Amino acid sequence: MRTFHTLDEVSAAAGEELGVSDWVEIDQARVQQFADATGDHQWIHVDPERAATGPFGGTIAHGYLTLSLVPMLGALVVAFETPGAKLNYGVNKVRFPQPLLVGRRVRAHVSLGEVTDLPAGKQVLLRYKVEIEGETKPACVAETVVLLLA
Repeated sequence: MRTFHTLDEVSAAAGEELGVSDWVEIDQARVQQFADATGDHQWIHVDPERAATGPFGGTIAHGYLTLSLVPMLGALVVAFETPGAKLNYGVNKVRFPQPLLVGRRVRAHVSLGEVTDLPAGKQVLLRYKVEIEGETKPACVAETVVLLLA
């Protein structure tokens, strides 16, 4: 776990690999809860019987479910214990190169991109690659933006 205590420490680490999270299994219950929360009940996600005869041989996680895991996976790698508030500001780029089959495990590789000075603190770019165990392509790659207020 990489912990930053000051904004200067964050700036000094720009461009560094921060680490890799633990593995997390994506089960059908999590996929169903996400479907219920978002109203996206497409059969490829929630109907294991039908999905077994579909293009992937089973149900797959929603792409946005995979993206929603980024904060949790990232918290296993990096902590910003800087003095001010921490705010999610946005996502610059997201791709889902490989379907994530239910029952598989994922983990995130996290790196710190650009750190930009702002009047209120720092704008930090975090890069995530959500790897699927045993696959060459990731389930998700994303660049998120966090504001660290002074």
